[in-house]
Amino acid sequence: MATTYDYAPLFRSTVGFDRLFNLLETQRARSISDWPPYDIAKTGDDSYRISIAVAGFTRDDLDITFQTNLLTVVGKKQEPSSDAYLHRGIAGRPFEHRFELADHVRVTGADLNNGLLEIDLVREIPEEMKPRKIAIESAATAERSQAPMQIEASNAA
Repeated sequence: MATTYDYAPLFRSTVGFDRLFNLLETQRARSISDWPPYDIAKTGDDSYRISIAVAGFTRDDLDITFQTNLLTVVGKKQEPSSDAYLHRGIAGRPFEHRFELADHVRVTGADLNNGLLEIDLVREIPEEMKPRKIAIESAATAERSQAPMQIEASNAA
C-alpha cells in the first residue's frame, strides 16, 4: 500500500526547505535495500558512526564516496571463488547504500575490522553560521550613536 503525500501546502509556509521536501520525495520513490544490514549511532554531541556488516568483503571490494551531502558505499566482489559449494549462505552479492547527510556533516574516516565497515562522521558548523547574540538598542541610543562626532579643538584667536 503506497501512500502519497502532497507537500504543496508546506511550501506556502516555509522558506528554503526545498531540499528537505526533495529528499522526502526521493526517499519514498527509491527502493530501499536492507542488505547488508547497517547501524547508525550517535557517538557524541556532533559525531556519528555508520556500521555496515560486510562479512566476506575486503578493502579492495568496497568503495566509499562522499559528495555534497551524499555518502555512497558500494560493495562488489572482485572474482567469484572457483570452489564448489554444497551450501552458500554467506551472501557476496554487490550492494550500494546511499546516505543523505545533513549540511556541514563530513566523513572523518573509515575502518574495516572483523567484517564491520565503520564510517565516522562529524558535524562542523562554521563559526559564521552559529547562533549569535544580537544587542537590542532603544531609539534614543540609536540616535546618539548615529549623531556626527564633533572634534574638540582649542580656540585659536
